[in-house]
Amino acid sequence: MTEAHCSRTRRRLLLGGAVAAGAWAIAPRGALIGLARAQTREHRLIAQPGEAPLLGPSGPKVPIWGYNGRVPGPELRVRQGERLRVTVENRLNEETTVHWHGVRVPNAMDGVPHLTQKPIAPGERFTYEFEAPDAGTYWYHPHQRSYEQVDRGLYGALIVEEPAPIRVDRDVTWILDDWRLTREGRVSETFGNMRDVAHNGRIGNTITINGVFFDEFALHGGERIRLRLINAANARIFGLEFADHQPIIIALDGQPVTPHAPPNGRVVLGPAMRCDLILDAVGRPGHRYVVRDMFYKTMAYELLSFTYSNKPLRAKPPESPIELPRNRLREPDVARAQTHRIHFQGGMIGDLTGATLNGRPLDMRQMMQSGKAWAVNGVVASGHTPEPMLTLTRDRSYVLALHNDTAWHHPMHLHGHSFRVIRRNGRPTPYREWQDTVLLSPDENVEVAFVADNPGDWMFHCHILEHQEGGMMNVIRVT
Repeated sequence: MTEAHCSRTRRRLLLGGAVAAGAWAIAPRGALIGLARAQTREHRLIAQPGEAPLLGPSGPKVPIWGYNGRVPGPELRVRQGERLRVTVENRLNEETTVHWHGVRVPNAMDGVPHLTQKPIAPGERFTYEFEAPDAGTYWYHPHQRSYEQVDRGLYGALIVEEPAPIRVDRDVTWILDDWRLTREGRVSETFGNMRDVAHNGRIGNTITINGVFFDEFALHGGERIRLRLINAANARIFGLEFADHQPIIIALDGQPVTPHAPPNGRVVLGPAMRCDLILDAVGRPGHRYVVRDMFYKTMAYELLSFTYSNKPLRAKPPESPIELPRNRLREPDVARAQTHRIHFQGGMIGDLTGATLNGRPLDMRQMMQSGKAWAVNGVVASGHTPEPMLTLTRDRSYVLALHNDTAWHHPMHLHGHSFRVIRRNGRPTPYREWQDTVLLSPDENVEVAFVADNPGDWMFHCHILEHQEGGMMNVIRVT
């Protein structure tokens, strides 16, 4: 990495990123109904080393691991109700898997090593096949040594299209990520170190969108964009503010929500979370508008700029409906639901003095010596196959009362299900949003409700991947 490039990085605090302004034709309303089950979409993914222009077209390419040798991996698109068959070949020098984040797959297709499948050994293949039951924005990534494999670039988008999509001019996916790069322009090898594990995870110094460095995203006045945001970072939480624009949230974690403006004008995405926005291009021709990431007060930076052409597409954006059709998720009976309390503990600046690891009580010093710093209900996870902390009866409704008794944020992800977020700190949520990953602030209480209708052993873990590795994980069994 040149000194000039380092200087530019210091001025901007972080390297930026951007995307190609890709678009897809939107079929007429109703044209896709009845066709979704007619075919199976087949794909091949190869987990292998590659190179990516993380530092921009003028910078050196950075060695990464990627699906088909690139980052992100291919964007997989299917229609709701279609089957997806993906053959994964492992050309890494270590085992891997693929998890289909947010998709309500059968348990055997969930991609958790030793819990739902044998890991894919180097040189071997595994075929995942499942129906895409819910329209929305999802993604795929490994669950084997995910704190390293995801950070090196193994991830991609999975888009499940509605039978009758809303009308927009462009449907655009941004996969947000950060990278910890050395001055030599290589991915830092400091994976899973205890400072990251016990604090807020592996925060990087280089930001990309769709694996590339670029400063601008072109807009034409009067156009309407569906912007699908995916946070693929190990630990960074994004808090995006769109200068002089008013994006409208229409889906969270793939599931439709009542269209609304983001609270305080900021779109907040914890690791693994997704958000679909309607972005109307209301800027002035020839002008530039900055998108900033403002989540961390001491690390604010410019992500990119919207740059407007001198020739608008139309006088103003269309006024067509933007509310998405709801997916067929079973409504939990909260009044009759059984409640389970789940307590998240540990980390630096926390009150945890000790917990149980592999059946042995350890104090915090012993936990740290074992590479662990976090506990769920007093138990520290080691590997992917602990004894389930809960056994739920299939088709019954449950409430999980989550308490973050730590000084750090935690995006908690439940495999195999979506849940309604019904209360925060005792107050009903205004939209009762369906999610599969809920972000808990320090000392926050959140209640989520769902029907346990997908049988199997399912991971429930923090998606700050260093926290998961450090013990904040357990299993929920549905029988």
